[in-house]
Amino acid sequence: MEKILSAPASTITTARLCAGALDARREWALSRTLVASILALVVVAGFGFRATRLGTEGLSEDELNKLRAVEDYRARGLTSANGEHPMLMKALLTASVVACEKWNATGLAQGRPSSIVSVETALRLPGAIFGALTSLLIFLVVSELFGTPTALVAAALWAFDPTAAGFNRIAKEDSFYLFFFLLASFFWLRGQRAAESNARKPEPFYWAAAASFGAMLASKYLPHMFGIAVSYYWVFQGVPSTRWRLGKKKWLAFFVIMGAAFVACNPTILLPATLHEMRVFAGEHRIGHDSYEFLGRLYPNQVTLWFKGSPWYFYYAFMAFKLPLAVVVAFVVGLPVLFTKRLGDGRYFLLFWLFFWFLPFTVMGGKFTRYFTLVLPAVLMTAAIGMNFAASRLARLWSGETARSFAYTSVALFAVTLSAYASASAAPHYRLYTNALGGGAARAGSYFPHDEFYDASTPEIAARLARLARPGARVASETPDLFDYYVRRAGRDDLSQVSLSDQSAVRALSVGDAVAVARGRRYFSNDATAARLEAASRPAATVSLGSTPSAQVFMLDESALAAIRGANGR
Repeated sequence: MEKILSAPASTITTARLCAGALDARREWALSRTLVASILALVVVAGFGFRATRLGTEGLSEDELNKLRAVEDYRARGLTSANGEHPMLMKALLTASVVACEKWNATGLAQGRPSSIVSVETALRLPGAIFGALTSLLIFLVVSELFGTPTALVAAALWAFDPTAAGFNRIAKEDSFYLFFFLLASFFWLRGQRAAESNARKPEPFYWAAAASFGAMLASKYLPHMFGIAVSYYWVFQGVPSTRWRLGKKKWLAFFVIMGAAFVACNPTILLPATLHEMRVFAGEHRIGHDSYEFLGRLYPNQVTLWFKGSPWYFYYAFMAFKLPLAVVVAFVVGLPVLFTKRLGDGRYFLLFWLFFWFLPFTVMGGKFTRYFTLVLPAVLMTAAIGMNFAASRLARLWSGETARSFAYTSVALFAVTLSAYASASAAPHYRLYTNALGGGAARAGSYFPHDEFYDASTPEIAARLARLARPGARVASETPDLFDYYVRRAGRDDLSQVSLSDQSAVRALSVGDAVAVARGRRYFSNDATAARLEAASRPAATVSLGSTPSAQVFMLDESALAAIRGANGR
């Protein structure tokens, strides 16, 4: 006979009250088979959103750096390439690129050109896989904290969220960091359950959590998220009946295992050159651009500028305009519920997560939307709680368990369906998704253009340049290395690249040279030049990302040259 899963998932201490039970009369009974089937469908569908047309968008400047690190590893073994970032993700990218190259060389792939895997796809595939599997980890974590029904809703919201899909489709560290943070959190919470129930030894879960935290830090050098688990642990230490106590020896073993896993997943940390790269990066000497465009205005974008950098409300605006409206409303409803006892003690883990992320990321001066990846599951978990709370109020209108279950199911399906529709309507350019509060598709790319466009149109711009530019022409853009990569792929090795922010290089341009002005690459250093050029000349080509204009290509004549030279003080 099948075991029955229902909320709450477990009772950890006498203080941990009916986790996930927003209404004491409510009890959902879900068979293991049904839960597993729903979860499998959610993971597969989430992967579909993330992997479909994965190579449609061009590489970003950051992704090109990862590709070059992969090439360096393949040519020279372990090196300090891109050493300011840990190695784990780059190792996975290397394996993906090699595997895809081997696939492309097979007779099956050669016989079907449509099955050839592009470099862009190969580089992003690990992130898409880890992003899809994150739904499973969200389910496991939320099941420990708030029960199975809430866990299924939270997992589905992640799978179908356009923001989550967009972040998982770029080759950056955040998706991997989040995956291992959730894996470690699950083992940590399961260790708590084992210790309190005394049904089995908790130590294997402690050591698994330690290894996962080590892999987390080998994905991105951001140790402060470890404080979420530690803070949650210490909340229970003042409760006399608590059995979840590690003691000094176990804590020592925990950190030894964590350190060993970190080094095993990130062996390049032992190279002196890597430590040098990290010092340079930490000193903010690798900042390539002087500002960030937010809500149509330029702001300095350095971490240590604090309130003088990107505005404190940056991520709150992101939540308001870039998440599906149903999620936004449900989060607003669920947040106050986190401060009530009806959720049980599992709410402290979520509160610490929100606190440890929002406090530092609100006040620091350097911001990018992809950092939101690390807190998005907590936002979606809170939204799932808000949906359950709203459903519990709606269920009071009817009598009978069937009617109440229908109310819970209807609210959850409504919100998840809206998220799925949002992703489907934005695909494959998920980062451009803007909800109705933000003006919808008409305002796409208007709020966070750097992260919304993320150099995605560069291959198309390069193709236009390859057709329009004269032999030996110079091309001014804000990402010259990236343009050089793509114009060479387009067969134009003769074109030379200069930076649009390099005033001396711009002054040296001549008639017949070209300028590429890409949305999302507006900075203090090039703003005047681009504005004068757009006022004095008509573009020779306009490029769009989907239906959203993303770049203009200008072929320089005398009037255009006079305009940009005037902008550069000549």
